Amino acid sequence: MPATQKRRMVLYSGGQERRNSAIHERLLELALRRPSRRRSGEIRMSYVPFVEDGARAYYQRFVRRYQRFGATHFECIAPDRPELLAKGEARRQAERTLLESDIIYLSGGNTYTFLHHLRRSGLLQVLDRFARRGGVLAGLSAGGILMTPHIGLAGYPDFDRDENEVGLSKRGEKSLGLVNFEFFPHYRQSARYRNALQDYSKRTGVPVYACRDGSGIVIEGDCFTAHGEVWLFDRGQTLKLNA
Repeated sequence: MPATQKRRMVLYSGGQERRNSAIHERLLELALRRPSRRRSGEIRMSYVPFVEDGARAYYQRFVRRYQRFGATHFECIAPDRPELLAKGEARRQAERTLLESDIIYLSGGNTYTFLHHLRRSGLLQVLDRFARRGGVLAGLSAGGILMTPHIGLAGYPDFDRDENEVGLSKRGEKSLGLVNFEFFPHYRQSARYRNALQDYSKRTGVPVYACRDGSGIVIEGDCFTAHGEVWLFDRGQTLKLNA
């Protein structure tokens, strides 16, 4: 985990909700307050989709959304591009683009597939380096799960899970580990979701933050802020934050 004073992260449950406006504003503020920031008046954002296929439409919406909040320059880097598999100029250029960003935004999608491609392309290490240098890292759904120690919760519960189509082993589920909790997006307030996450947190002993769409978590240094409807599941107990 990076030194806590350098952490600047936003974990979204659903980024398209109007209720997320306050979180979007906080995300851009984090970039403006970054100590190593050099460019006055510019905010560079890199969008990382879980796969390239179908990403263009989502990227265009992403650009329109964050232009309204003050971002000025945008790039899209898909980790499954074939030219990124080898250590060559294409990979070096992708690494430079990411490391020179003010904000890197990890999209939603299949969490197993996303982690698989990030690892194969070498970009998972770049994301780790970026975050440890104090870069602002944002993640929507699967992208948020990737910031946690591992992505096991993406496959739980059985009634709402990503399919492990790439065949990742349990050992291969290790992720960025930038926080010491797990993240559950798209939470629905019902007995079966509540019971499932209570059981999971009791079994693992690891805190789980569950967010409804339109909600999220902002971390700056040691400061943790829950926006919207966020629940904490810890050792079988449940607490609604901001209640």
